[in-house]
Amino acid sequence: MCQDRKREKRMSTVVEITFLGTSSGVPTRSRNVSSVALRLPQRGEVWLFDCGEGTQHQLLRSEIKTSQLRRIFITHLHGDHIFGLMGLLASCGLAGTAQPVDLYGPTGLKDYIQACSKYSYTHFGNRVQVHTVQPGVVYEDEEYTVSCGLLKHRIPAYGYRIAEKDRPGRFNVEKAKALGIPPGRIYGQLKNGETVTLADGRIIRGQDLCGPTESGRKLVYCTDTVFCESAVEIAQEADVLIHEATFAHQDAQLAFERLHSTSTMAAQVALAAGVKLLIMTHFSPRYAPGNELDVNNLLEEARAIFPNTKLAYDFFSYEIPRHRSDQLAEIS
Repeated sequence: MCQDRKREKRMSTVVEITFLGTSSGVPTRSRNVSSVALRLPQRGEVWLFDCGEGTQHQLLRSEIKTSQLRRIFITHLHGDHIFGLMGLLASCGLAGTAQPVDLYGPTGLKDYIQACSKYSYTHFGNRVQVHTVQPGVVYEDEEYTVSCGLLKHRIPAYGYRIAEKDRPGRFNVEKAKALGIPPGRIYGQLKNGETVTLADGRIIRGQDLCGPTESGRKLVYCTDTVFCESAVEIAQEADVLIHEATFAHQDAQLAFERLHSTSTMAAQVALAAGVKLLIMTHFSPRYAPGNELDVNNLLEEARAIFPNTKLAYDFFSYEIPRHRSDQLAEIS
């Protein structure tokens, strides 16, 4: 029973990223175009970031349940980030998925959805809601806050920051029992950090019975953009920064012309923002295996600046670990 409770607690706090497309511009034999899924199994939800052409096929090849798709965040309106959107939404409807889907993205996203719906005779009713984003908070609930910042690209493009809210530390049941505090609703109040007056007149502060506050995890997704201070700002102290690295350092001139990032720019953002892990994605097909430079060269360039860097590839999954205080609470 104890082991089951521990397993349930671990499952209740999973935050897992899965890359569904890691190529820039066009797909290749091994990489589809941009899309990243955030899986929140404790809520039975999947949040999608960008939806390039073929994303629904990638979902079918993954372990992610399309029926759990709840929110889609679009960075900008270039085709390699949105051409899979209408197909995916239509398929969800044809499959009888009753769950509503909220879309978040730049000005023009709503017009795009309406035009595609009109000329393809696809009707979503109230199932799909489109929210136009501006820098700042774009979504918030009891557990998460999603905010965005304007990046630097040829058209308006936004980076997204997903922040899990801090939670009170582990409640010390043994100490509560020793103080003669009756179990029940009062325990819940104290665990939430509230101050409670008992029937005998004693005043008990919840913070005295809880361990250190459990800091929420933070994920940041930045693409498409050349190096900019806005990316550094929204990436501050993130647990994971997903950042585009379209070009190698030697092709920096192309990056500046097309307002994309090099591997070294992505690393500089990670370093300046003090993130824990950088995962690079959105690689130009020019760095395919067998060419003069490949993505492993980009990894070497980035690690020279920011050692804790990984390369994304299609279907690569990464579970964002809980902070150390959380891990200690879990096994206690």
